[in-house]
Amino acid sequence: MHTIEQALEQLKLGRLIIVVDDEDRENEGDFLALAEFATPELVNFMITEGRGLVCAPVAEELAARLELVPMIADNKDPYGTAFTVSIDSAKATTGISAQERAETLKLLTASAATTHDFVRPGHIFPLIAKSGGVKVRPGHTEAAVDLARLCGAAPVGIICEIMNPDGTMARLPQLEQIAEKHDLVMITIEELLHYRLKTETI
Repeated sequence: MHTIEQALEQLKLGRLIIVVDDEDRENEGDFLALAEFATPELVNFMITEGRGLVCAPVAEELAARLELVPMIADNKDPYGTAFTVSIDSAKATTGISAQERAETLKLLTASAATTHDFVRPGHIFPLIAKSGGVKVRPGHTEAAVDLARLCGAAPVGIICEIMNPDGTMARLPQLEQIAEKHDLVMITIEELLHYRLKTETI
């Protein structure tokens, strides 16, 4: 594992990292990057190497401003993942290409963006992070927004679950191999929580 400082350094350079949650929770690893650095190449890497769903964790206040509403009123997800109605950039054609998904992700970070800049449904799935971040909910959604804030970036991330080639979920041994193969920094949500508790004043 690497340090949170190393993770922040990579994210600020526009690179992606791997974030692992607790083995007693989802026990999954996600590729994670900052949405303001979204490129077709980065999105395509996540799709081809991660094989999961490309989602965009967003801060509560940004979701409210852009009118990103919950997908359903009564969320029965066991981990409380707060999916909103999916979106595309209003300028997109089909919205599914890596190019257009990257454009939608970057648009979420634009300070001038409004709800009218997006169409619904689409191919990017925003997730609303809980206020308080990993201190309140130790999920990849909150980790992404916390890391974005720590980088001084717009509070929007990109995450994608990492699966094995056979379709099963990649666990720690496989995640370590993937990190080594692609020279990626890997951290845990628990480490991020400890970092926040250590560095923030109450």
